[in-house]
Amino acid sequence: MSNIEFKDLTFGYGENLIFDHAQINIDDRWKLGLVGRNGRGKSTLLKLLEGKIITDSSIITDKNFVYFPQLLTEEDLNDEKISSESRNQETLKGDFVESLSVNITDRKSQLTFYLLNELTEFEQWELERELSLLKVDLEVLWRPFESLSGGEQTKCLLAILFLDETNFPLIDEPTNHLDMASRKVVAQYLNKKSGFIVVSHDRNFLDEVCDHTLAIERQQVILYQGNYSTYEQEKKLRDDFELAEDERLRKDISRLKRTSLEKRDWSNQRENVAGATFVDKKVAKKQNQRAKAIEKRMGQEVENKEKLLKNIEKTDPLGMNFQPSHHRRLIQFEKFSLAFDKKILFQPIDFSLKVGEIAAIVGPNGQGKSSIIKYFSGNFSGERNGFVQLPQGIKISFVRQIYDNRGYLKDFATENQLDYELFLSNLRKLGMERKQFTQKIETMSQGQQKKVELARSLSQEAELYLWDEPLNYLDVFNHEQIVQLLENSQPTMLLVEHDQAFVEKVSNQIINLKDT
Repeated sequence: MSNIEFKDLTFGYGENLIFDHAQINIDDRWKLGLVGRNGRGKSTLLKLLEGKIITDSSIITDKNFVYFPQLLTEEDLNDEKISSESRNQETLKGDFVESLSVNITDRKSQLTFYLLNELTEFEQWELERELSLLKVDLEVLWRPFESLSGGEQTKCLLAILFLDETNFPLIDEPTNHLDMASRKVVAQYLNKKSGFIVVSHDRNFLDEVCDHTLAIERQQVILYQGNYSTYEQEKKLRDDFELAEDERLRKDISRLKRTSLEKRDWSNQRENVAGATFVDKKVAKKQNQRAKAIEKRMGQEVENKEKLLKNIEKTDPLGMNFQPSHHRRLIQFEKFSLAFDKKILFQPIDFSLKVGEIAAIVGPNGQGKSSIIKYFSGNFSGERNGFVQLPQGIKISFVRQIYDNRGYLKDFATENQLDYELFLSNLRKLGMERKQFTQKIETMSQGQQKKVELARSLSQEAELYLWDEPLNYLDVFNHEQIVQLLENSQPTMLLVEHDQAFVEKVSNQIINLKDT
């Protein structure tokens, strides 16, 4: 056993401190969940451990750290035989965006087995053992890495992460793009391992995987023994105590203020009354001094009150430009399915979506969920079977899984005919800092770009919403904001999402796509 210790960790960007004299001590055997709102410093903490960010504060450890996902770029996979369409897959655009020095010179070197072997050394049987635990068909090893689904790529990279026993794993958002079944498989896999730090916004996943939780809050870093639910329960107790104490102090301040004013008014009256005796004036002077003492105490109470609520995460309700349609039914599917090269993606489905209903499409990765959303946006290049009906001229708003928003927010809002005030308001409520409003969208982080995509959809006039994995890159507080918004606004929506708890909370019906 050894520890990973931060002593008096102080670090920030410019004048904004992320960590202020934080003390963190981590046992290297723990399955540690790292949680906190976007922008609180989770990625910064991982980069400090990796040595990508240098600080004057002491980091005491004998560990070497390895980051997940071990990163592949388009250059690493670039080859004249790889189509531009393949290079634009979501996984290459999203998760695997940094560097690995691999020269792709022939078809053999593109194969998954050889690419993974460049990342770490292993025996073939060892890799096959790990992939079997992750329920991956071993045939993927002999296919080009770029041809694998996002879930298959994630599992392959997880497998080699734990084959490298010399390094301590830092696992960042392993559930992005994984379907519900794959999330459970990955959770079971991690349960059999020990000694890692994992960042995720999927609370069910963290509950299944973690035995300790490190929470980066607004003003402090707190370690909890237990999973995410333990953290959530204990934080609620602390928040409830702070709110109760805040209410008590508010009442005390109000009472003191009233008493101070009464004593000051009485003393002023006694001092200024005609014919007041020396004794009366002396008593009045004492009352005035008492009033000042009360005001001083009141100032101390106000100072105490300001120290409260420092770690309560406040979120404001989002707004939605939903325009209820006069049509009773917005989508009607009858024996509907999609196909690529005459290969049917899923068994035909029959269902209708009425005004005010939210239908969630679920199913394994690669089953065709996103293809349904692409079909309605006009970006599906395959074939349609069966019947689908949509009222002509209906206003539709999309949240896309892959997006290429660019430019400054003001110009972006004009180009997309957005309610600009609502757009900026939603971005602020989602947790984007005002200073980021002057950035170009393409320079923002993945989480910030996702907020732009979501705020764009919310700010458009729409009768129907088609959302494809809206929760990716958003924190659990954003998840709750979206749940509350959908419960309050009751829009008409077709939704693709892998977060089971979210789907169960917001949907009126679930369409389960099945293999043919």
